[in-house]
Amino acid sequence: MQLGYIGLGKMGHNMVSRLIEKKHDVFAFDTNDDLFKNTNSIKELCEKLGSPRVIWLMVPHQAVDDVIGELMLHLSQGDTIIDGGNSPYKESMRRAKELSSSGIKFLDIGVSGGPGGALAGACLMIGGELEDFNKLEPLFKDLSADGGYGYMGKHGAGHFVKMVHNGIEYGMMQAIAEGFTVMKNSEFNLNLENIADLYNHRSVIESRLVNWLKEGFNEFGQDMDKVSGSVASSGEGQWTVDAAKELGVPVRVIEDALRFRLDSKNNPSYTGKLLSVMRNKFGGHKVN
Repeated sequence: MQLGYIGLGKMGHNMVSRLIEKKHDVFAFDTNDDLFKNTNSIKELCEKLGSPRVIWLMVPHQAVDDVIGELMLHLSQGDTIIDGGNSPYKESMRRAKELSSSGIKFLDIGVSGGPGGALAGACLMIGGELEDFNKLEPLFKDLSADGGYGYMGKHGAGHFVKMVHNGIEYGMMQAIAEGFTVMKNSEFNLNLENIADLYNHRSVIESRLVNWLKEGFNEFGQDMDKVSGSVASSGEGQWTVDAAKELGVPVRVIEDALRFRLDSKNNPSYTGKLLSVMRNKFGGHKVN
């Protein structure tokens, strides 16, 4: 299909590459030069797309309203905007309502898998009208891993499910990092890279996160001297904690994992190093 794409960062670049590989006709725009950028403005992108237009946004959530505002100068009734970034789900609900009054369709899609998943096949969590999901399902199938997409429900549901996913991710990463720190401080002089590899051969905690940690040990060494012990927090963990409080649901593990990251700015540690390495391996985040 023909598609407009705005935002060519690590995720967007790889996703557009996959779209082109799958024979989609993509008109891409970013404020920075990029290999796949083939339009010079949002106006030009909209003019090149046939009606009804479908435009995928992969920009920071703080920029979504500004991009939509510019798009609205050039869109028509029946066009569709997809927000594939990490946006607060209540903002997605608001945007859907506002766009609907102008006859513009909206889908909120949580994307998991990092840059590697964007290129090889991601996991897509999709919110919006079921009719709009059905019309664009071939696109979602092409962008995702086998079985890696699903309709979550009404507007906001896609970003809500992705938000919770990210909160769970915080807790899982924290448990892995703490466990390996315990082993690092034991009397047994353990080879942590070998243990991470062993855990990933049919153990109960076998996972992509454990594999990424193994890769981290291989690249940075067991002591990780060049890795920061202060681990960054991108915000979605806090969103999960806030949503849980609104719903009256205790999320102690996620909340503690979030607090660890916030406190690590002034209290770097080996556990923080392990978290930084896992973030680097799945998302390309800096380690120092």
